[in-house]
Amino acid sequence: MRMPSLGRSAPANPEAAMSLVDHLAELRRRLFIALIALAVGMVIGFLVYHWVLDWLVGPYCDVKHARDPGSSCKLVVTDPLESFSIRLKLSAYVGLLIASPAVLWQLWRFITPGLHDNEKRYAIPFVLSSIVLFLMGAGLAILTFPKTLDFFAAFGGSDLELLYTPGKYLGLLVLMMLIFGLGFEFPIVLVFLEIANVIKWQQLAQYRRYAIVGIFVVDAVITPSGDPITLLAMAIPMVLFYEASILIGRFALRRGS
Repeated sequence: MRMPSLGRSAPANPEAAMSLVDHLAELRRRLFIALIALAVGMVIGFLVYHWVLDWLVGPYCDVKHARDPGSSCKLVVTDPLESFSIRLKLSAYVGLLIASPAVLWQLWRFITPGLHDNEKRYAIPFVLSSIVLFLMGAGLAILTFPKTLDFFAAFGGSDLELLYTPGKYLGLLVLMMLIFGLGFEFPIVLVFLEIANVIKWQQLAQYRRYAIVGIFVVDAVITPSGDPITLLAMAIPMVLFYEASILIGRFALRRGS
């Protein structure tokens, strides 16, 4: 009787094993490129730190000068290490913003092998729309931030002087920019699900009322300030984006399929 050869104990599907190895190698390469882009963006953010900080302090100055025209609107540092840490944090935020096109592009290039040819043509619109919508959301957060500060300052009365530390002030502002920016990615997610045939535009239209109520409830929970001005500033565009996703699925995607 012939004994089975040890060399025949290979995996039943060696091509699948090679595909997994190639997949992990591709993931490592994409992550490396994204990290390089982030590092370059952080260096740029470190160099333009003073200009960015002056711009972000603008809403605080608007509120301070409205309450007391002769007052100073400089942020107050109460920790010796805060000046150093805030520059590193702000440089990281700016670096991530600068690197976001490269990061999104690497993400898209990583997932495109699993898509059909008619789905891959959405690569450039996907990346560009994501960047534009995120910037629109972050910009809207900055525009509404003075109203948010004024809303809370009014509760304390005129006897309180507004003195904010960089960590608390920029932490709240960046958090609002991040939440608004990610919230404005809402139509990208819906359109992507429509492209992948996970949902249909008819379903979005059918559950429109429930979606609108859900948008207001979620926005009330995730907005850090919780004031009505910020809530409306975020919820109304998301409702409009929901309607736009229905129109895109009904007309643009149907013609492009």
